[in-house]
Amino acid sequence: MLEGIIRESIGKKGTKALRRDGYLIANLYGKGLENIHAAFKMNEYIRTVRKKDTLAFPISVDGKEMNVVVQAYEAHPLTGQLLHVDLMIAQPGVVTHYLVPVVAHGEAIGLKNKGMVYVAKPRLRVKAAIEALPAAINVDVTEMDVGDSKLIRDLDTYENITFTDSDRVSVLSVIKAK
Repeated sequence: MLEGIIRESIGKKGTKALRRDGYLIANLYGKGLENIHAAFKMNEYIRTVRKKDTLAFPISVDGKEMNVVVQAYEAHPLTGQLLHVDLMIAQPGVVTHYLVPVVAHGEAIGLKNKGMVYVAKPRLRVKAAIEALPAAINVDVTEMDVGDSKLIRDLDTYENITFTDSDRVSVLSVIKAK
């Protein structure tokens, strides 16, 4: 479980001191909850996020355990090092918006015809409770040839999940490789 600390100072001076000590600045929030200004060890945070198998992962801040979902992050424009992360507390039974990754399965027919699978929307915005949320939205591409695309309306329906993007939006397609 990822251990975090509460930030005493949320100003620029305190933030710089924490970053110098190897901490990642984080804000935790949830529907009807008060915001928590926290910090996590950078290496532990990256290790935890990489090895997670569901969208939500457990953390502990100031002795309180909770499941959180990464909503947004900010990286340094030159070095790519993480500077800040927004974590939403995943409350059971509360329906809210999440970004779920899209995973293409199978080998498309278009790959043999000098095509490639292009994922236009790597993450889809859905509205659901955390219990009903899948780890990823799987899209079967085995029947797709060059020029074919899958729209949101073509995806499998999930129980208790609503796609908030328009049903005309292209999720992935097989395009001609250059």
